[in-house]
Amino acid sequence: MQNALDILRERGFLYQLTDEEAMSKRMSQGPITFYTGFDPTANSLHIGHLLPVMAMRWLQKCGHRPLVLVGGGTAMVGDPSGKTEARPISTVETIDANVVALKAQLSRFLDFSEGKAVLVNNADWLRGLKLIDFLRDIGSLFSVPRMLTAESVKIRLETTLSFLEFSYPLLQSYDFCYLCQNYGCEFQFGGQDQWGNIVAGVELTRRKLGKEVYGATYPLLLKSDGTKFGKTAGGAVWLDATKTAPFDYYQFWRNANDADVQKLLGFFTSLPMDEIKGIVESGNINRAKEILGYEATALAHGHEVAMKAFVAAGNEFGFADPEFKVATTSRIVESAKIDLTEDIPTLELTKAELGEGIGLLNLMVKAGLCGSNSDARRLIKGGACSIDDAKISDEKMTITADAFAKGPITLKAGKKNRKRVKLL
Repeated sequence: MQNALDILRERGFLYQLTDEEAMSKRMSQGPITFYTGFDPTANSLHIGHLLPVMAMRWLQKCGHRPLVLVGGGTAMVGDPSGKTEARPISTVETIDANVVALKAQLSRFLDFSEGKAVLVNNADWLRGLKLIDFLRDIGSLFSVPRMLTAESVKIRLETTLSFLEFSYPLLQSYDFCYLCQNYGCEFQFGGQDQWGNIVAGVELTRRKLGKEVYGATYPLLLKSDGTKFGKTAGGAVWLDATKTAPFDYYQFWRNANDADVQKLLGFFTSLPMDEIKGIVESGNINRAKEILGYEATALAHGHEVAMKAFVAAGNEFGFADPEFKVATTSRIVESAKIDLTEDIPTLELTKAELGEGIGLLNLMVKAGLCGSNSDARRLIKGGACSIDDAKISDEKMTITADAFAKGPITLKAGKKNRKRVKLL
């Protein structure tokens, strides 16, 4: 069996490792238990969470056991990593409801049957801790001067950092120690911004339990232009179909930058790397994007939903490879055997909501094409907004019932983002 670290390295997942040689050797000796943490700050994961999820999926395929840690305890504190200000703290009831929702989403990517993956919630061991005992047993093993050298701490010291947030690395380190002692966990994987916390957990476990454990991080995922991956004009791209419609989810991937497609296929599909290289080098980059869109959507929402999104987008914008000339093992080729006529997503607007008329800016935000009125205003000023192919330049335009005299209208923002608006 191929070493899991070799697969992660080949596909671009590895950024930093505490001891690469020892980690590779341990994995070659047999199955390991590893964990990755997710703080339940919302009732859905978004695309920014997918890199670690896909890495966990590969590790599980290689026979290793994932512990999916949801931070029902740490979410009550808030991780300062990557933030310039304190995160809003949710109620315990909201956090616990989010935990349930996240497991349902993660079950699409990981196999939880027969203990092949285990969901653990650090609320089970953190919420009942006694402060004095914790400070004596765990806090005494941490050096404050060293903690102050962490990049996440240095950045926040320029603004404000509460003691609550400053304690976060102790809690996350304790997680690793606890999971090692109670679940035999030997590895932790996390995002690039978690390196300091992971190293602290490795050291705490070694000092507290006398056991060797290891950690690794994934790279920060950026677009080829250097901007953050996973954001659109309408905000985050969610895995929850009620937050981001499957058609829009598919379109996010279909609209990827040409220069990013091979990297994204490596990260967010299970296609072999040789095949991915062949698809990208076929000369039909738009077909590569269709395959990326289908594969990513199928993982999040299932084959049937992904196929409908692919066909709906193709009917609206055209198909990149109607004769199936690009060789692929992707199930996207099954579209040749089916007849799907799915429509693009539709916003249903009641007459009460429309009233005497609704401002174009408000309608674009309501339709999810923009995150704010100012975003919509910029698109209109840039000539990127149209209604039924008629370009709109008046940001103060009001949409009245007359616009729906012939039926639904199609509101467009840019070349590929659109929403049908139907008046009920």
